[in-house]
Amino acid sequence: MRLDKYLSHIGIGTRTEVKKIVSENRVRVNEKVVNKPNINVNSNIDKVYLNNKLLEYKEFYYFILNKPQGVITATEDNTHKTVMDLLKCEDKNKNLSPVGRLDKDTEGLLILTNDGQLSHNLLSPKKHVSKTYYLKFVGNVVPDAIEKFKDGIEFKDGTRCLPAKLEFIDKDECLVTIEEGKFHQVKRMMHNIGGEVVYLKRIQFNNLKLPSDLNLGEYRELTNEELNLILNS
Repeated sequence: MRLDKYLSHIGIGTRTEVKKIVSENRVRVNEKVVNKPNINVNSNIDKVYLNNKLLEYKEFYYFILNKPQGVITATEDNTHKTVMDLLKCEDKNKNLSPVGRLDKDTEGLLILTNDGQLSHNLLSPKKHVSKTYYLKFVGNVVPDAIEKFKDGIEFKDGTRCLPAKLEFIDKDECLVTIEEGKFHQVKRMMHNIGGEVVYLKRIQFNNLKLPSDLNLGEYRELTNEELNLILNS
């Protein structure tokens, strides 16, 4: 792998930025200072240093973010703040993308990764990966709401949802677990049974739960244990 690609991949900067860094004699490969960005390095053998600090190379990166309201799930947008704007500079350069989407006014668990295959597996309708949401609602839901969710809610346009799970916590709070990701699905399902969602938060993605100590707007790398919950699901 070219040195400039190596440095860019781990988030040091863009290809243009890292070429400048290398030209300034700030990079060392093993014991030799290098100033050419096109030299080849072996990520499994070579040790690369920047300003005498050993760099850590990973092929894939996995982060968990507690998305706040008012932020859109996109890699870039000319109008709105995106989830990528919540990241540190070095992480913005790691070619991360959100796995799936959360509405602008929805909070909670969002996975960011550069592992395209994992993202595909988690989002594929054929995989039936579950997502659980906590929500508050207003209105009077129908008495057989739980059964309707089990049967699969049918929308006015004729589309039908897969069977889902509805659990009431209180008269105006509940948990909804779905295995797909239709447009505004949870809100539309609740509307179908007589409720209007006023607060929505994703708290679980398959076996991975939103950590209680991860505040809104904060993110971190997944632990090995958390990563296994995703990779082995």
